[in-house]
Parts: sequence; C-alpha cells; structure tokens
Amino acid sequence: MLLSQIRRGNGERAVAAREGRTAWIVPEADSIYALARTALAEGRLLEEEIAARGKGEPVDLARALAEGRLLLPIDHPDPAHMHLTGTGLTHLGSASTRNAMHAKSDPETLTDSMKMFRMGMEDGKPQPGRIGVQPEWFYKGNGHTAVAPGAILRSPGFALDAGEEPEIAGIYLIAPDGVPRRLGFALANEFSDHVTERGNYLWLAHSKLRPASFGPELLLGGLPAHVAGTSRILRQGQVRWEKPFVSGEDNMSHSLGNLEHHHFKYDVFRQPGDVHVHFFGTATLSFADEIRVDHGDVFEIVSPVFGLPLRNPLEQCPAATRPVQIERL
Repeated sequence: MLLSQIRRGNGERAVAAREGRTAWIVPEADSIYALARTALAEGRLLEEEIAARGKGEPVDLARALAEGRLLLPIDHPDPAHMHLTGTGLTHLGSASTRNAMHAKSDPETLTDSMKMFRMGMEDGKPQPGRIGVQPEWFYKGNGHTAVAPGAILRSPGFALDAGEEPEIAGIYLIAPDGVPRRLGFALANEFSDHVTERGNYLWLAHSKLRPASFGPELLLGGLPAHVAGTSRILRQGQVRWEKPFVSGEDNMSHSLGNLEHHHFKYDVFRQPGDVHVHFFGTATLSFADEIRVDHGDVFEIVSPVFGLPLRNPLEQCPAATRPVQIERL
C-alpha cells in the first residue's frame, strides 16, 4: 500500500491511500502523522487503521501531482520536531566517486572514505542480535528544510554545487514509550554540494546542510531487497542526463537494521512524538559524470516500487554580499 498527503481542490488537506491503480481518500484523516498517532493509541498497524476507516471517495493522484497539490508524505505540526539525517558510503559502488573526490597523492594510500566503505563491507550486515560497524552519518536539517514534491529546491548563494542524490528514505515516528516506529519508505532526493565536499572531506557537514525532497508516496511495510529506478536531469523538458540507480539491501554494504540502530542509539533521536526522515545513501550521482546543473533544471527520480515520480526544479539563489548580521540583545 502507498500513502500520500494531498490538498483537495478547496485547499483542505487529506490523506490518500493507493493499491495498484486504485486510490481513495482515507476518511477523517488530514495528516499521516495524526493517522499514525491514532494507530499507535489503538494498538494497530498503520494498514489496519486505514482498513478500519473504510474507503472514501476516489482520487486522481497523477492529476493532483500535475496540479501541485501533492504534499510531503509526512510532516510534523512543529517542523523543528522533524529531523532529516542520512548515511553515506552504504551502497556497493558508492565508494568509487567519493574515493576519487578525496584521493591522496599516494595512490597506494587508502582514503578515509575507502576505509569507511571497507568497514561496511566487512561488518555492515551483522548477524541477528549483533551490532555491526557504524556508518558515516550526517545531519541535513529539520522540517524547515523538507521540500514537497514538485516544489523548488533552492541552492544557497554560497553553494559551489547543487547536485541530486537519488535515494530511499526511511520514515519514522517515535512512540510515547520512546521506541522508533517505522511507517515505511519513500523516494528521496538528498540534495548536496559535492564541490564543497571535494574541497575537504571535513566540509561534509557543510555540504549536507541543504534542502531535500522526498515522496510523493510512502510505501508501507518492508523495503524490497532490490529496488531499481532512474535518475534524470531535465532542461526545458528535454533529458540532459539519465542513469539507472539501485537500492535495497541486495545492493548495500550495510543492512537497514544496522543503519537504523546507529541512528536511533542516541537518546536525542528517541524523543516521543518526533518524526525522522533518514536517507540511506546512493551510488549514482550526475556529479560523477561531470554534469553541472543550472537554474531551472528539473531533477526527476522514479521507481515503479514507489508509484509517482519525485520531481523538483532547481533555483540557484544569489550570493550574499555581506556577512549575516548578528545583533546584541
């Protein structure tokens, strides 16, 4: 089952569920966050809560997307309580681009990126009951940096690059007892600045503090072991760059459970009521093919597993001409 959040023609919010080509409004639900909290209170799975409400009126999701009425598949009433985070060097092949970016003068010396990747290959998929090696981890922002499907991804004026990263994101709600509950998975564009990162890998934190988009639909249940999709850059409606990407544990050096553990092992990320969007990484970047995007280009990420495509146009903001003003209180 796939879930999405939409705006009706009158502007009111609604939740839509879809199975195959049939989509309908979930009665008496205006947010997936509220729907999930109700399911928790009733001791139900999300699918069970949806089934208990029956089917409302049919809805044309493709039309809603075309009209700009698709919202993020999860948000929080207080955006500061939605956390966007991620892991890198998690996919087979993901180390090659990073290694080239951070290569040292001695070709026989392993970069820190390659060392991290090898650690994942050796102990990123531990046996049940064991804790594996921790991955690279980064922070992207909170709900204020989450951009709805179809909305503009704004690259700040100080950025040196504006590159897409086609990924899968896990969506989580922290229950009242502090236990993370996984709602499902969504397509994601973990938008990053690869030129800044290439300048010095210690600038990774800076390169990741960018907006990101995910959705439009939320896949309930488990993630297939193999996920295939396509990442594109469109310029004036024409394909400028296109490449397949894969995800799922068959294509990863870490298990999802290991990545989840090393995020939620921190108490600060298990605060009741908070929402987490955790990006699992990719091995496919247009940056690796020396593609430079421009203002107005459109990122498109699509996979049949996730239904509707994720598209976002790029806006490059003007550079600042003076430092941020700080005033004394």
